[in-house]
Amino acid sequence: MARPDKAAAVAELKDKFQSSSAVVLTEYRGLTVAQLKTLRRSLGENAQYAVVKNTLTKIAANEAGITTLDDQFTGPTGAAFITGDPVESAKGLRDFAKDNPNLVIKGGVLDGKALSADEIKKLADLESREVLLSKLAGAFKGKQSQTASLFQALPSKFVRTAEALRVKLAEQGGAE
Repeated sequence: MARPDKAAAVAELKDKFQSSSAVVLTEYRGLTVAQLKTLRRSLGENAQYAVVKNTLTKIAANEAGITTLDDQFTGPTGAAFITGDPVESAKGLRDFAKDNPNLVIKGGVLDGKALSADEIKKLADLESREVLLSKLAGAFKGKQSQTASLFQALPSKFVRTAEALRVKLAEQGGAE
């Protein structure tokens, strides 16, 4: 029978897995407490970084329905539980890992899909959600302006063509 403290830890981790939109697993071997504190700050306010026990975290992930991470629970493991924009947190992890080579991104999961370390780095290269939405809104606005211009051009072009035809017919009628 499991000890109550371990059962509580598994339940807490399971809740974190279920409430997170993404989870990134890292190896933190060689990082100081001060560096881990800096890492936590660099992830943004919508992410929590925790040093986790592999066995308990594996059990919690499996109970939460995430079985794709089983092979990544080796060595000293830290988990970033991301509830907000995963791009922002992935950028924080990537940038911190550049400055501190002791942090190794193992992999993770995003909306139930397993991600490799390379895929997490590609995720970090994306622009934030807000930037992408503003670009999309700008594109829509541009297309609306083009459409409005097109609809305004049709009647004025028709009027100019009709006027040119009237002038031509008047000239032909007056020349005879």
